[in-house]
Amino acid sequence: MHRQKAFIRTLGLAAAVAFAATACGPQGAGAGPAAPSAPAGGSPSASPSKQDDKPGSPSPSAPGSPSAPAAPGAKPLMANGDESEQVRELQARLRQLKLVSTAPTAFYGSKTTAAVKTFQSQHGLSATGSVDEATWQKVQGLTKKPTDDELRPPTTNEVDAPDPRCMQGRVMCISKESRTLAWMIDGKVVSTMDVRFGSENTPTREGLFQVEWKAKEWTSTIYHTSMPYSMFFSQGQAVHYSSDFAARGYDGASHGCVNVRDKKKLSELFDQVKVGDKVVVYW
Repeated sequence: MHRQKAFIRTLGLAAAVAFAATACGPQGAGAGPAAPSAPAGGSPSASPSKQDDKPGSPSPSAPGSPSAPAAPGAKPLMANGDESEQVRELQARLRQLKLVSTAPTAFYGSKTTAAVKTFQSQHGLSATGSVDEATWQKVQGLTKKPTDDELRPPTTNEVDAPDPRCMQGRVMCISKESRTLAWMIDGKVVSTMDVRFGSENTPTREGLFQVEWKAKEWTSTIYHTSMPYSMFFSQGQAVHYSSDFAARGYDGASHGCVNVRDKKKLSELFDQVKVGDKVVVYW
């Protein structure tokens, strides 16, 4: 086992068992399953993976291309809970229409649902919040094909509205929908940064946690990858810097940890966060 180079505090037996399997490391977006850290009794469990469950979904067509109207009761092309590249394109087009301000994430959540409802209401369509053929054709007709920069902007993501559990005390408030971490003290945002999460096979656990221990320099004992500025909050899962995230962005994923790509911001956060501070991971 690799030894930790800089301990922030002495670990007890329970923590020692936890860090014996620090299971984080970068993986490709399509990587196969890897063994995540098993949750201990009473720990928040991993939520079901939120992926595109429509293997037959058509690929996005060019603006203005003819499309048959959806039959009554037909399954929508895109809906709340889906995750796909088609959703990413939808979000980029909605951003062109100034119906969303956040960068595309490829996940169809509450913000996308609300934007689609607004669009449907504006154009005399049934305001379901889901995208059927008629809605998709209308969106395409009023927008242009998104560029690579529009689909994956290099700029920092806009912070999501804080979860109510983030409004008191010292909290790393981590939104899966906006892919951001907000460091908050007594309800006020001190700093923010982009983050990415585990894949569908090794999802980042959601819930209310606390920082269990910290390590300025650490190497995964399973994947043997560097994890600088690690702040462990759920057994082997931690907030830490990822050079892979910095290089590849959202084309990759972690094995469950919360990756940060801005090393300077994270180093400053690391110095401020204390063992025992809250961590909230939410949609």
